[in-house]
Amino acid sequence: MRVLLVDDEVRLTDGIRRGLLAEGMTVDVAHDGVDGLWRAREFAYDVVLLDVMMPGKSGLDVCQALRADESFADVPILMLTAKGRDTDVAKGLALGADAYVTKPFSTRELVAKVRELLGPPP
Repeated sequence: MRVLLVDDEVRLTDGIRRGLLAEGMTVDVAHDGVDGLWRAREFAYDVVLLDVMMPGKSGLDVCQALRADESFADVPILMLTAKGRDTDVAKGLALGADAYVTKPFSTRELVAKVRELLGPPP
């Protein structure tokens, strides 16, 4: 499984990346929305993890751009955010996110959510 992780917090991405690698996943990291959108379009991913608040393009902007492209219709998008109000979650889901995880979270919790989105292994 190949994962794209887009988050501007380097320490956080390092921990998440290690957790996903330990589960046998391949992980590419982008630290802003512009690079994340480019990587998503350039490479094939099984799931995309997006922070909401980032420089360049927000995770919401990236999510909306990916959902506007039919080639991403079956790629699960998981939003990561410190903004956990119901209205924030509803906005992310309305723009096409499949799930939302509110910071702070444990790496184990996030890995479990990614596995859930990916479904059972083939």
